[in-house]
Amino acid sequence: MSAVAEIYDSARGPTDPAVPTDPAVPAVPVVPAVPFADPRGDPFLRTRFALPARPATFLRRQRLVDHLDQARETPLTLVNGAAGAGKTLLTADWAAGQRQPVAWLTVEVGDRRPGVFWAYVLQALHAWGAPASEAVEPPSDATGVDQRLLATLAAELNERDQPVILVLDEYDRLTTTEVTEQLEFVLHHAGRGLHLVLVTRTEPLLPLHRYRAAGELTEVRAAELAFTSEEAVALLELHGLSLPLHAAGALVDRTRGWAAGLRLSALAARESADPELYLKEFEADRSTVADFLLAEVLKGQPEETQDLLLRVSVLERFCPELANALTLRTDAEVVLARLHRANAFVEHLGHSWYQLHPLFGEILRAHLRERLPGLEPELHRRAAHWLRRCEFLPETLAHGAAASDWDFAAGALVDDLAIGQLFTGLRSGDLTELFSPMGPEARSPAADLVRAAGDLSRYDLERGLARLRSAEEHLADDAPEPAAAKLSLALLEALAARLAGCPELAERAAEKADELRQELPVHLLDRHPELNALLLTHLGSARLWAGHFEDARAALTAAAGSPGGASTALPREDSLEHLALLDYLNGWPGRAERRVLATVPEAERAGLPRPSGSGIGQLVLAAVAVDRHELGRAQALLDETAQPPPGTRDPVMAAGRALATARLLLVRGKARAAVEAADPAVAAAVVSPWAAGYEALFASAAHLAEGRPDEAAEVLQGVTGDQPVCAVEAAAIQVAAGRASAAIGLLDSIRTAGRPGPAVTVRAALVRAQAAQCAGDTDTARKLVTQALLDARQERLRRPFLDAGAWIRPLLATPALHELAAGWLTPGLPRHGGQSRPESPSPPPLVEVELSGRERDVLERLARMMSTEEVAADLYVSVNTVKTHLKSVYRKLAVNRRGDAVRRARDLRLL
Repeated sequence: MSAVAEIYDSARGPTDPAVPTDPAVPAVPVVPAVPFADPRGDPFLRTRFALPARPATFLRRQRLVDHLDQARETPLTLVNGAAGAGKTLLTADWAAGQRQPVAWLTVEVGDRRPGVFWAYVLQALHAWGAPASEAVEPPSDATGVDQRLLATLAAELNERDQPVILVLDEYDRLTTTEVTEQLEFVLHHAGRGLHLVLVTRTEPLLPLHRYRAAGELTEVRAAELAFTSEEAVALLELHGLSLPLHAAGALVDRTRGWAAGLRLSALAARESADPELYLKEFEADRSTVADFLLAEVLKGQPEETQDLLLRVSVLERFCPELANALTLRTDAEVVLARLHRANAFVEHLGHSWYQLHPLFGEILRAHLRERLPGLEPELHRRAAHWLRRCEFLPETLAHGAAASDWDFAAGALVDDLAIGQLFTGLRSGDLTELFSPMGPEARSPAADLVRAAGDLSRYDLERGLARLRSAEEHLADDAPEPAAAKLSLALLEALAARLAGCPELAERAAEKADELRQELPVHLLDRHPELNALLLTHLGSARLWAGHFEDARAALTAAAGSPGGASTALPREDSLEHLALLDYLNGWPGRAERRVLATVPEAERAGLPRPSGSGIGQLVLAAVAVDRHELGRAQALLDETAQPPPGTRDPVMAAGRALATARLLLVRGKARAAVEAADPAVAAAVVSPWAAGYEALFASAAHLAEGRPDEAAEVLQGVTGDQPVCAVEAAAIQVAAGRASAAIGLLDSIRTAGRPGPAVTVRAALVRAQAAQCAGDTDTARKLVTQALLDARQERLRRPFLDAGAWIRPLLATPALHELAAGWLTPGLPRHGGQSRPESPSPPPLVEVELSGRERDVLERLARMMSTEEVAADLYVSVNTVKTHLKSVYRKLAVNRRGDAVRRARDLRLL
């Protein structure tokens, strides 16, 4: 027997007492013999009064049985679902478990005649032990009934102590208004004496709105009938298949929990060598599911309806106007409304939009290719043009690509100013994949711009620039020149300038963009704030590379303050990380750290994958950790920051990695390795003064470590006061090389736009203190070290003191200085007997790390040294849930170990 035949047989066959049934299913009473005939003189068909048999693989779903039990409080219950939704077997299972009689009648087309329908209703009541009295005379005319019959029946039902339950299965076959009005009359006047259950594929003609308003209607619809993942696992087990929950969930997603789809799939999978793989990858159009849907849904529809369904199958969603554009007709509104009412696997999404059931859509698309070969690309093209006129960009692009109309798709992306979405992280992967099949046949300027964007996103600067030149030439030939395309070109030129380390090109691109924005509609610019945010970020990065710190800060601050929520989250994060690097280079490590940490909750709110952005933030955190002598954490942060792929070009990112890596190597005594790591190894149009300055520092430190003080001093000749942190570190090397006057001169040349940061003031004070100590002025040296300790304590800057050398140890051993250093720079308490002077608490750092309530609960238990299992037990959650919260806490605090998380949380006043 075929799977489809088995479904039909199990769903429609009558219960036979001689056939063994599932012992878990209550026994069904045997229908008594029926000696009467209907008004046509035909004998009553006993099968129409029989509860449908439930097969051995039937799964009782107690949640739905309970729902139907509760429904007895209302006079009317509606069980409404598509073909194969399981509504008949569910209702039969519930009816079989009732202690009182349940009259069952399966409606047929002939029941549209009132006399036939009511004769069968009366016979159903009689067959199930709830007969009407002799006063209710069965109708003798098939075409009509006496009103007296209906009134008498309603009155008798109203007088019953216990209501009669009447189930009308396949009620959608009853389409005459006359019979519906008669049924509504009896239901209304029977009061609590009748509980009517309608099992139907379509909306009945009854005035349901009145029953809903009165609280007299219980509805079980597709959403309730759909199988859950757990129920699917149980159903498959009844078919001899063992499937993990995640795999069953995937099958439920594909079938939308459709009962027949699950069972038919299970029957077919039993014949497969690998049932789990089959259920994951089966081709819907070549399965028993296809046979069922084509037979039950498609082939019963008029030719025009079939044509509409086949054509709209290429769409994820559709409205009547879009469907008309594909059929070139004007009847879609009526047809779609009818299909939805008939539960013909056309689902209403609201606001006149519909979608096909996923499996039905798969099957229809395959059927479309067989019946109308070659039409699919044209349908996609029509859809794309209609959607573009209505400004539905994502669907426009999808259908343009499906039609292989690449010039159209690229033009839509560029004209909408959406080219920035190729870089924003939310849709960039999807768009890149969508345009990846675009071939050389696409020759429009927009196609060149999309190709250039792809090249630049992969750091292929040479090819990207060639594409930009081609696009620029084509745009110059167009008349009038499209402003949207030229603005997109300016954005990509700014990115190319960033990758090339060319601030001049970035400035020109920004100026061009400012001019072009005046030519574009405000609403279009407002719709894509990511374009300006990206452009400002690229401009700021190019300025930062060139050492134009204040100009860079202006552009990056504007980018960080961009509106737009999720659409600008990635450029805002990127700009904040660049600002953090700027803070670090200006000597503000704590401020730099706070900026980086602030990007984490924002990125999570936007739904960006972690890690996101350029990775500069992690490199800044690593450099800050070195300054604090947290070398293990610094190494972990560098390890977590993935190495860029070969050929990657982003000078600022490369220099940031070189700086952090070289600093860590240097403090670990690997001076020569630090020199090698300090080279960013990227070609750039201009030399970065700060990157070159740090290279000189590491080279000088290596010379000094190897006993060549003159060479060390010589390398530092190019370091100037324009780079404050570089300058003070260079001064420290100079004084260590015995050149105190050169060191002091370099310190005096330092220029800052504002108040210098602690990384500058602390090192500068120590350099001057060492010079004073060498000159025999111990009091001045002590005062300067005191000031350095006070400035460093808030930021926990340990490295400057550890790098200072042996001269500082006697000073730190004095009581006053030892007290200032105790606990954060040196271990223990003051050595001189008495109680230490209470230290004034330092103000809490201005860090905004947003932890959820549950994350704080987990963190507090970590601080109490509880294991993962103990935390889980204490919070009444699973171990996996605790691990998930731990990962989130580590990410937000920029750590990767429990102890580090607790220490960071205490430092940030989170504990």
